[in-house]
Amino acid sequence: MHRPGRISRRRFLQGAGAAAAFPLFSLPAGAGDRPPNFVFILTDDQRYDTLSCAGHPFLHTPRLDRLARDGAFFENAFVTTALCSPSRASFLTGKYPHRHGVRDNNTPFPAEARTFPRILREHGYRTAFIGKWHMGTQEDPQPGFDHWVSFPGQGVYRNPVLNINGETKRVPGYITDILTDLGVQWLRERPAGPFCLYLSHKAVHSDFIPAHRHSGLFTDTIIEPPASIHDTLEGKPEWLRQVKRAGPGAEYREMAELVRNYCRCLAAVDESVGRVMRTLQDGGVLDNTLVVFAGDNGFFFGEHGLSDKRAMYEEAIRIPLLMHFPALIRPGMRVREMALNIDLCPTLLDLAGLAIPGDVQGRSLRPLLAGRKIPWRDEFLYEYDWEPDARRRPAIRGVRTERWKYIEYPGSANISELYDLRSDPLELHNIAYFQPGTRIEAEMKERLGRLTQGIPAPRSGPAGA
Repeated sequence: MHRPGRISRRRFLQGAGAAAAFPLFSLPAGAGDRPPNFVFILTDDQRYDTLSCAGHPFLHTPRLDRLARDGAFFENAFVTTALCSPSRASFLTGKYPHRHGVRDNNTPFPAEARTFPRILREHGYRTAFIGKWHMGTQEDPQPGFDHWVSFPGQGVYRNPVLNINGETKRVPGYITDILTDLGVQWLRERPAGPFCLYLSHKAVHSDFIPAHRHSGLFTDTIIEPPASIHDTLEGKPEWLRQVKRAGPGAEYREMAELVRNYCRCLAAVDESVGRVMRTLQDGGVLDNTLVVFAGDNGFFFGEHGLSDKRAMYEEAIRIPLLMHFPALIRPGMRVREMALNIDLCPTLLDLAGLAIPGDVQGRSLRPLLAGRKIPWRDEFLYEYDWEPDARRRPAIRGVRTERWKYIEYPGSANISELYDLRSDPLELHNIAYFQPGTRIEAEMKERLGRLTQGIPAPRSGPAGA
């Protein structure tokens, strides 16, 4: 099979200069003619606060903490849709769901889509996808990857059946360990040249089944309900009263055990990250490799009485985002600017010195990683389309700024919401209900109207759901 030519050092520098109007970083000593490598590690349903470096009260994540200590910790990272498949497609393409077309968990990823692995491969990178693809029922190898390991849908935690380069095989063991084994193996045996590994974990999607070695963790840990579980829902949209609600006290005991198992699953993810980093170090490529760790969306554990994700409250839309790249990132960097999942694709292409497709909606994070103070986004659009699989959750369009959040439910009778995140971080007091007609409400409605101009109306359910 014909392989495109490898990127030369000269071409890398020329492309990087054309792609960005800020100084090139210096590759580490000994990097020679090598453009940067990329390792993207994605978890499923991981909340932004489930890292010890993010202040979690009992979860210990030393390997992930190392990424933050030696690299960059994004304090305000978000997804544009808090749902697995749309978010995953946004990471790959740098586009919103209304543009890439994957607007629910049942839509397959379009074969013609331009993704960062596909573009990197066209320019000489060796690429591998290992893990959870989760778009429609796709499990067979997808365009843009030299090496492929996946499974249909959500997969299972134990003894999974994997599709390895088009052939199915049952592999005994625990899924996080298996995917890590295969990722490490590929890193060690890959052909020479620049590479991109996308390691996509099943964890920590429900059912939260931990590895046997972690099943005893946190047994005696007391799990307190979140403060917003006491939300009375006064002044909130009707749909919140129609979904199954989690309550405090004795009602929370079952959810508390789910939290324990969720954190037990993350213990294996943390170990996985350590193994990948050690493999890069042993192979002499760690200093020339951008390692990105992120979650595809957050998760509710009783906030506002909710479980799952989808809604536009902070626990669902915020994600962990860590980056390690000694060639560019100073250790211990804290990035306060708002980063989105659609920023990954342009960031990787920019660092590789490649042109970013004109229809990409994200921005390269490279200047922020270089420590530059530049004009940055002060708002972003959130979108969610109604799904038959979640009938009681209405379509959503919203806008978030650093301080304010405004939410509408198009095609339904649910009232709008407006929150001052500075004075009301738990999102309990809906200003649009208690103090309608304020100047800030008008301003946020105008922002949302501008951001949604020309975008197709969201799919809404029967009877306005």
